[in-house]
Amino acid sequence: MAKSKLVETNVKMAEKVSEGLRKIEDGVTDGYRKIEDGVVGGFGKIVDGFVDKFLAREGETVGEARARLAQEQKVREEACRAEMEKRAEMQRQQLEKAQALGRVQIGQPEIPHK
Repeated sequence: MAKSKLVETNVKMAEKVSEGLRKIEDGVTDGYRKIEDGVVGGFGKIVDGFVDKFLAREGETVGEARARLAQEQKVREEACRAEMEKRAEMQRQQLEKAQALGRVQIGQPEIPHK
């Protein structure tokens, strides 16, 4: 009988401690979320102000300016990717030409003779 009362008390204490820890965890998590929302919201306002002041064209809204800037960035990235592919193809052709002339041997490092 004494053991069962001790076990019951131990279980109740464990439940109370778990409940307390859960409340602390919820409080910390809620606090973090509020801070995060404030920081992200503040950053968004700063970005919108910058876009409006420096990047938006006459009569263009911030949303329209952001969409235009995103499209321009996409075009620049595609052009860059195409240029890189073009250069890689040119290098491949030059390497094949050098191999055909016997100037370059792939897989065999050149050892300088002394």
